[in-house]
Amino acid sequence: MQISERVQWIQQQTQFGELSEAAVRAIAQQVREIRLPENHRLALEDTEPKALYILKSGRLERYRTRPDSMADTVSLLPGSVLYLKELLLETPAEHTVITLSDCEIWTVPRGAFRDLVAQFPELNRTVSRQLADEVTELSSQLVFEQERQAALRPYLVPKVRRGIVGASRYAVRLRQEIKKAAGDRRPVLIFGEPGLGKDNAAALIHFGSGDRKQPMIKLNGDMLQPSGADLFGRVNGKPGLLSWLGNGTLLINNVQDVPKALQPRLAELLETGTYRPVAREGDPEPEPRQSGARIIFTSERSLPELDRHVGHAIKVPPLRVRKADLETQVNYYISLYCSSRGLARPTLAPEALRRLQGYDFPGNLTELEGMVGRAIIQSSGAPVLTEEVFWATGSKTRRFRVNLLNAYPKLRQFLRSPWWPDRINYGFTVWFFPLVIAVLWLGPQTRDQNFALNFFWAWWWPLVLVGFPFVGRLWCAVCPFMIYGEISQKLSTRVLGRKLLPWSRPEAEKWGGWFLFGLFALILLWEELWHLGNTAYLSACLLLLITAGAVIFSFLFERRFWCRYLCPIGGMNGLFAKLSMIELRAQQGICSANCTTYQCYKGGPQKGEGQETGGCPIYSHPAQLQDNRDCVLCMTCLKACPHRSVELNLRPPGIELWTTHKPTRPEVCLLFLLAGAVVLHRLPTILTLLGFGDSDLLATLLQYDAAPLGPFALHAGLAAIALVLPGAIALLCHSLIERITPKPKPFIELAYGYLPLVLGCNLAHYLHLGLTEAGRIVPVTLATFGLSGAGMPVVVAHPAVIAFLQGVTLLSTLALSIFLTQKIARQPLQNLLPQHVGLGAIALLVWWSVVSQH
Repeated sequence: MQISERVQWIQQQTQFGELSEAAVRAIAQQVREIRLPENHRLALEDTEPKALYILKSGRLERYRTRPDSMADTVSLLPGSVLYLKELLLETPAEHTVITLSDCEIWTVPRGAFRDLVAQFPELNRTVSRQLADEVTELSSQLVFEQERQAALRPYLVPKVRRGIVGASRYAVRLRQEIKKAAGDRRPVLIFGEPGLGKDNAAALIHFGSGDRKQPMIKLNGDMLQPSGADLFGRVNGKPGLLSWLGNGTLLINNVQDVPKALQPRLAELLETGTYRPVAREGDPEPEPRQSGARIIFTSERSLPELDRHVGHAIKVPPLRVRKADLETQVNYYISLYCSSRGLARPTLAPEALRRLQGYDFPGNLTELEGMVGRAIIQSSGAPVLTEEVFWATGSKTRRFRVNLLNAYPKLRQFLRSPWWPDRINYGFTVWFFPLVIAVLWLGPQTRDQNFALNFFWAWWWPLVLVGFPFVGRLWCAVCPFMIYGEISQKLSTRVLGRKLLPWSRPEAEKWGGWFLFGLFALILLWEELWHLGNTAYLSACLLLLITAGAVIFSFLFERRFWCRYLCPIGGMNGLFAKLSMIELRAQQGICSANCTTYQCYKGGPQKGEGQETGGCPIYSHPAQLQDNRDCVLCMTCLKACPHRSVELNLRPPGIELWTTHKPTRPEVCLLFLLAGAVVLHRLPTILTLLGFGDSDLLATLLQYDAAPLGPFALHAGLAAIALVLPGAIALLCHSLIERITPKPKPFIELAYGYLPLVLGCNLAHYLHLGLTEAGRIVPVTLATFGLSGAGMPVVVAHPAVIAFLQGVTLLSTLALSIFLTQKIARQPLQNLLPQHVGLGAIALLVWWSVVSQH
């Protein structure tokens, strides 16, 4: 290239165009042309440049490395002059320059360039003007930055407070979602319960992204102006925060609290990336302005209206499902607290960890952090944090509970021993039950001469009814029906080599309740029409039929399918067990944090202090129990658990009925069937009170099996009416509730308010047998074997005492039913008056037929 061509190119393409032609010609004469390949380093920062470089063709990249961030990189195009300032001021190079493609570069050696500067002082003046322009620009940028910092300072998020602690699948997934969101600039919605540090998760996204050097501000949704002036600014007025923020990150905390008038503007910002400043009323709508900010929202719930606008929706899991991370999280907070105050770090006792794992943490991480701080202060420098220094308000589902296993260690020891229930079942019940059947079948056939019949009707029924409010479904743990069911199961698997069938749960849940209801109804009709209560062999047949059901279904199906779904006695026990003052439950936190084998549910070998078991016989996991109906108190789970998670709690009686209870139609039908059973048992008395005492009808009905077909059908019809009468009264009363109450509870829910009264009615009926015939057990036992019982001790209550106890039972259970109805319905008393009247009507009917006859 000729010198004149070089001069022309330099004047047109470089910053030397302002120099005199003589100076430019002198530079052109000193130029040396070189060609460099791609990815060749031209010069290194912080070293003296060897020459002045002018890029003729190709592409260069200039960058300055920074220890705390990514390199400051600039691409250079032809005409760029490199290291002019450094050569004039004799300073090291500020940038490293490399080639991005094959380049042609003109160089002026360092010595030759200094000679040119001495010959042409205007070169210095050019650089001085350049430096002055840079200083002016920097001053302007500094003023802007100061104003920007002043505007953003109240809202700045300076750094990340903490990372995501833990190795559970929830923590791993949350870290992955945060990392994915940090990889782009799409809007993010982070939602979850209060106290989870959702704003900290947003900070992790920002400071983990390429925008980490940009500012991040946090605004609370309820503090934003409805007009949006603070966020978007005003036309010809004060700029908004979005204008100052530039390419930074905007975090709107609790976006569900944003004023409704502002929500369409936020939707526009998300959808188009533009916003409009607020104009005065009457002024034309301003033109939209482009925003470079990244938007992150946090919310306490999922917001479907925002889902279509955001690129990432991240749910932060609550602490109660991350109990596996609890130990790590507590130790992390202990380290933070002690490091910030220069304290020695204590360790966490295993008992304290179990206590924390048994708590649900409604305040999540915020509550846990505060709890750890209080515990360290309360421990007064102790080397170990024990369970006594951790305290919190219990959750609603855990209030008013006392764990009897902790209060009475001997009780835990007994329930975990072979005595409960195996030695009782196989050492006593397994041979006593056949003896009872034999006595019923072969002995005298009336209650006053057969001790087995006396025991069944005068002892077992009153005692088991009295026991329901205290020990719930405890009888099922020692029930003889299922003992022989288990024996048939062992025969099926070990001797015959059969594989037991699994449960078909959907069908069993759908039809099992109706099966046991129908079976119980047939039993009651059989009892009334054939006088089972005073006929020993028929009572034996009843017991054998129930045992046969348990044996057959145990022979076919695994575990206690009969007990869970089909047993009529088990159905009654499960219903009344809801009123019990004890419950078996497990600490969900300990189960989710420590348990991986589910031995209490599935069974398995010995592990730690957990014994080898076959698992829960009715397939109920103690951590998921919500209803006493689903637990037979066999304590298999207590024996199997190696983590001491299982609890036997003392609780307010029947509390599940107004907290966690789920009603079912078959259970409601069984409830009123049991109420009708009392009316059925008192049918002769009711007919007498109605004026049929001297009629042939009553005499015919009392002949039972000797009655001809016509009277038998009449008796069966009257018995069916007696069974459905209490249910009909309840339905009639509920229809009145639906007329006077705007939003009544469904009948299937309110029906459980009758449960205490139904128990009281049955107990009032059987109290007479228990307080009269039960006390004659000694002479009746002697009479069973043909001996005279004359002169033997007899304990019989006075009729007035019996009437008093029956009356107290009815009145107290009536009051409890009214209380329970109010708790279930949560409505004013006047709205439920029809049901209270129905309760009173049933109580009065039983009082009239039971108590008034003494």
